Amino acid sequence: MAPPPTTSLTFTVRRQKPELVPPAMATPHECKLLSDIDDQEGLRFQIPAIQFYRNIGTGGRGRDPVKVIREALAKTLVFHHPFAGRLREVPGRKLMVDCTGEVVMFIEADADVTLDQFGDCLQPPFPCLEELLYDVPGSGGVLNCPLLLIQPLWQRELLNAREPPRVTCTHHEYDQISDTKGTIIPLDDMAHNSLFFGSTQVSALRRFVPPHLQGQGECSTFELLTAFLWRCHTITLQPEPEEEVRILCIVNARAKFDPSLPNGYYGNAFAFLVAISTAGKLCNNPLGYALQLVMKAKANVTAEYMRSVADLMVIRGQPHFMMVRTYLVSDVTRAGFGDVDFGKGENGSVVPISFPAPTMKIFVKELERMLKDDQKVTHTRKTTSFITSTL
Repeated sequence: MAPPPTTSLTFTVRRQKPELVPPAMATPHECKLLSDIDDQEGLRFQIPAIQFYRNIGTGGRGRDPVKVIREALAKTLVFHHPFAGRLREVPGRKLMVDCTGEVVMFIEADADVTLDQFGDCLQPPFPCLEELLYDVPGSGGVLNCPLLLIQPLWQRELLNAREPPRVTCTHHEYDQISDTKGTIIPLDDMAHNSLFFGSTQVSALRRFVPPHLQGQGECSTFELLTAFLWRCHTITLQPEPEEEVRILCIVNARAKFDPSLPNGYYGNAFAFLVAISTAGKLCNNPLGYALQLVMKAKANVTAEYMRSVADLMVIRGQPHFMMVRTYLVSDVTRAGFGDVDFGKGENGSVVPISFPAPTMKIFVKELERMLKDDQKVTHTRKTTSFITSTL
């Protein structure tokens, strides 16, 4: 029997009292400055994350997972001691990590629910996120809050501004434009959905790629999906034909430097690239038009471009990236999740999307129109129903 849909699933979570896990050994007490790329306003937020692992213990003879994780965390904090620090802000809105050797909060909990009851597709929007994750009091911002960092190499000075700072590239991603038409929708008014693009769906999209962009290495899956989603997004919202619309992509810039940033560097090393078009041109031209704009913008990201971003942050005081009539896409396929064994399933790209609630169905219908009836995009629950949420 198929498991019940998670939207109707109810269960109880029993949390133990929060405990504080210190490093297993003494760690250095020092202050570590973040880079000028790290400092920007648009990165000052927290991201909740949840991961599910099936219990592979046999008959209860394995070690208590809580004890294993707690001990591993304490040992990890020795080598990754900024984990146990706190983020501070110094004059000039410069950010730094105060490596205080404090602690990381750890909470043991039990829930009267099985993994199978959540169904086969644990993808955003996850309706039980608030029940399973603990909201640490006073951690709504980023300053003075516990940090979760990965990898032990610091060297944030590699992406600091030059002296004197000088902006040498055009950065439309930080344009300051007023939202005179109220295009920025509050998060509470957004619906959320997840779409799965496997090899079948990606192959269907490649039929729309012009011949000169189909050569090996010419067009990546990320570029193709980004262009496709941007075009469908604009068609769905129906702005005025002459109105300017943008796609904002987060692109890894580690390999753009010579030499590349060292392995283990865990500072922000990405750029917000932007492509711009009028809505009329984007909607009325074939997919290849949007694809070329995305590819051209991505090619503009160089080492000099990143230096220029760092300089701009210092000169203009950490501005927020542009949001008016902007569709933001990020790529986490290189984050290493593909190397984690979460169980069986088809390889592909899961694309969580957010839309004004009334237009979500219109958006997915446009996706399916391009993919044709026999190549429909797979929804979160592998049906034609929509998963909406105000998470």
